[in-house]
Amino acid sequence: MSQIICNAKLVLADEVVTGSLLIEGTDIAAIDGGGSTVAQAEDWGGDYLLPGLVELHTDNLEKHLEPRPGVRWPAMPALLTHDAQVSTAGITTVLDAMGVGDFDERSVRAQGLADTVEALRHAREHDLLRAEHLLHLRCEVACDNVVDIARPYLEDESVRLVSLMDHTPGQRQWMDVEQFRTYTQRNQTWSDDHLAQVVAGRVDMQQRNALRNRRALLDLCSSRGLPLASHDDTTEAHVQEAADAGMRISEFPTTELAARAARRLGLGIVMGAPNMVRGGSHSGNISTQELASAGLLDCLSSDYVPHSLLHAAFMLHSEVGWTLERAVATVTSEPARLVGLSDRGELAAGKRADYVRVRLSRGLPVVIATWRAGKRIA
Repeated sequence: MSQIICNAKLVLADEVVTGSLLIEGTDIAAIDGGGSTVAQAEDWGGDYLLPGLVELHTDNLEKHLEPRPGVRWPAMPALLTHDAQVSTAGITTVLDAMGVGDFDERSVRAQGLADTVEALRHAREHDLLRAEHLLHLRCEVACDNVVDIARPYLEDESVRLVSLMDHTPGQRQWMDVEQFRTYTQRNQTWSDDHLAQVVAGRVDMQQRNALRNRRALLDLCSSRGLPLASHDDTTEAHVQEAADAGMRISEFPTTELAARAARRLGLGIVMGAPNMVRGGSHSGNISTQELASAGLLDCLSSDYVPHSLLHAAFMLHSEVGWTLERAVATVTSEPARLVGLSDRGELAAGKRADYVRVRLSRGLPVVIATWRAGKRIA
């Protein structure tokens, strides 16, 4: 089945042109920088035509698994709601970032992995999903049982990225322990004594576990050739450690010093789109815009707000001064490249026909419709 789109602003790898796109079946067949005279062509009236967005790290599914503190939601309806949100945000490929291990054994991250993976399997087999869902396992190296939990899932073919995290307060994301208190206590108030007990307990757990768990996870991932990411790098030493371990990606570096080390050592730099949209980090760390302005950004992640991904990319263009094609690459071709998905992320002949219709309204990019493999999904 053929489809022709004309009069669209095509965001290509190295330029933006008004032209036409031909889709044959599931793939892009041709791109024409001029107009189309074919009667069946669909006129987009000057709207943007972007590659489908590729998301490497979103916690959005976890939000639906626990819509309020202490409220657990069944995995399948949580997954389907999450899927609907990401597809309407223009995301055609999403790596659902699932926590493996947690300091709090009652949390979704500690208890929800098995049900979620089973729901993903069932939904794929029965063609219930709009976007393509893959897995990103976020392994908390300080936790007692993280290796035992992760081991069986590392054989799942849908796992395309593994990140090693350490959320022990007093370092990395939580250098500022007061920021940790504010974020973690949620609907309760922690006394100074209770905060001190929590911090001491987590530091003790880290000292017992982090090094041996890190080594074991690196060995397991190496045997499968899985792409690896470090998380919340703060110092040059953190980045050097990641590079020495063969990691490809530095997720959410918290300082410019760490980001510069990542650039020097060849790690892809991923920062949060919500950070860009909000104008800063919720943890009090460096802003995405600061790193982008310094040329220290390769890829955006929607993290916890799916619609922030496209919004932040256009902000790179309007507020940081990047060309639109460079800005859009941070949410399309760059994330696809970092995890080896070579068949998507770009408008080019032979690539999978994942694409998005976008219209600007008062400077805000609005997703009008989304297609994956030539099929409209939102």
